[in-house]
Amino acid sequence: MFLGEYEHTIDDKGRLTIPAKFRDELETGVVITRGLDGCLWAYPRGEWEKVTEKIAELPTSDQNVRNFVRFFFSSAFDSIPDRQGRILIPQNLRDYAGISSETAVIGVMNRLELWNPTKWADVFAKVEENPEAIVSQLQDLGVNF
Repeated sequence: MFLGEYEHTIDDKGRLTIPAKFRDELETGVVITRGLDGCLWAYPRGEWEKVTEKIAELPTSDQNVRNFVRFFFSSAFDSIPDRQGRILIPQNLRDYAGISSETAVIGVMNRLELWNPTKWADVFAKVEENPEAIVSQLQDLGVNF
């Protein structure tokens, strides 16, 4: 499980050093793709396969499903960390997320999220404004704390 928040830098060659805490889970490979909310999602190979199996079960007769599949898979990039624990983030993905150098690496259960630090701060501030509303919505979905 991925937990925590880390600040890292993308080098001139577009490589991001993965936090040491996460390297073992990613050593066999990571798939990076466009996430929602303007960030990137990075899945360990095994988790990527689970996600793609779930997506494959969705009805392709639904236009929204087809559009999401196109959005999600068209930019997916497979990478294997090098000996220093770095992964390449392609330019098109960096552009999508607005990441140029500084990067917020966020552990989110089964994936990492890669954020422009300013965007991440904005998202986090919105959550801090009214956490009760989010908890109420989660309770409506059957999640109780």
